Amino acid sequence: MDKCIFCDILAGRLPSSVVFEDELVYAFMDIQPVNPGHVLVIPKKHARFLGELDEEIGGHMFRIAQKVAAAVRRSGVRSAGINMFLADGEVAGQEVFHVHLHVFPRFLSDGFGLRFGPEYGKRPPRRELDEVAKRIRAQL
Repeated sequence: MDKCIFCDILAGRLPSSVVFEDELVYAFMDIQPVNPGHVLVIPKKHARFLGELDEEIGGHMFRIAQKVAAAVRRSGVRSAGINMFLADGEVAGQEVFHVHLHVFPRFLSDGFGLRFGPEYGKRPPRRELDEVAKRIRAQL
């Protein structure tokens, strides 16, 4: 395995500001936050990509992220909304190759946004949607 900054945090070799910890997951403040209150939720067991993550741990991560999101809203941190974001793979924006779920507060004019390509908004024909659904379904 390549050097992993999140594994170093879990091992205590690097500092972190802990929000939550149990036997399966660890939640801590992002040091490059989108907005103040940006939390990362990670599995304690290393998994580079979402497909490598144990399903039970993945479900638990999302449950904890949901609780963290509610806590951010109650905390007094500026938050008119919450985003949860998980990038799976380099082209999706993953920079640290240890699965992690971002939970961060949003407010009007915070400068964060997603850019969509020229295909966004175009509605493919139903037969195309059905064919892609069939291909994905066959892999479940």
